[in-house]
Amino acid sequence: MDVYISESIPEISRSYAVTLITEGAALVNGMKVKPSSKTVIGSLITIDLPEPQMTHTLPENIPLDIVYEDKDLLVINKPQGMVVHPAPGHPSGTLVNALLYYCKGQLSDINGIIRPGIIHRIDKDTSGLMIAVKNNEIHEKMAKMIAAHEIVRKYRCCVYGVVDSDKGTIDAPIGRSTSDRRRMVVSAEGKPSITHFEVFERFGRATDLSLVLETGRTHQIRSHLAYIGYPAIGDPIYAPKRPAFGMVGQALHSKSLSFVHPTTGETISLEIDLPKYYTDLVEKLREQN
Repeated sequence: MDVYISESIPEISRSYAVTLITEGAALVNGMKVKPSSKTVIGSLITIDLPEPQMTHTLPENIPLDIVYEDKDLLVINKPQGMVVHPAPGHPSGTLVNALLYYCKGQLSDINGIIRPGIIHRIDKDTSGLMIAVKNNEIHEKMAKMIAAHEIVRKYRCCVYGVVDSDKGTIDAPIGRSTSDRRRMVVSAEGKPSITHFEVFERFGRATDLSLVLETGRTHQIRSHLAYIGYPAIGDPIYAPKRPAFGMVGQALHSKSLSFVHPTTGETISLEIDLPKYYTDLVEKLREQN
């Protein structure tokens, strides 16, 4: 049931679905069930999203690099190393804490008390562009846009090994590993996942890739690249024993975003420069040619 709810409603994570079911906010045919209960065709699922208690996540005066902002949404250039929302081990110092302070609490609350304003996320050690929304109406519209692949997200990633093909597509379903819960792996039982790539620059023993996400699964780029034998440089989960060139975390950067604004109808296209950690790595890789 928790998997079904999180897959059916893009803005609800699986962990939040578990919370809703456990607390009786998600009912099946009017009855409380367990998160692990099986779905049955014809059942009526009702979900009562509770009002978030924003005080559970405190505003913090953390500097933000705002790339774009209007009354409905903002786009942030997230630095490598910043966690997006509070989680066990990271109760503060997150992007959400910073957003609560900057936006004075004016964020969508559909995704609960832990992830106000968040419609998609990037990993802690992935840097770059990310959207946050200020009200529920825009949240619902943009969540549907993400589900319909109407937000174009382009990344850069340096990988181990020299990729032979100039461009290609990785079309392989992704699910969580049964042996290591930190990893996402290609699996027949996984969710459909599509990543497009193109070689930006080749080095002696590495490649700088430009990538476009067609879907947006957890660890999609990282797991897809590991699957084809070219994991991201510095990736602590998918390439833990390879040289990291002094980096902490993977060389993966969300470089550009493009979408039609759900209120104005204007096409918003944003692109940012590569961060210093990435350009420093590229220089080291060029020196090894």
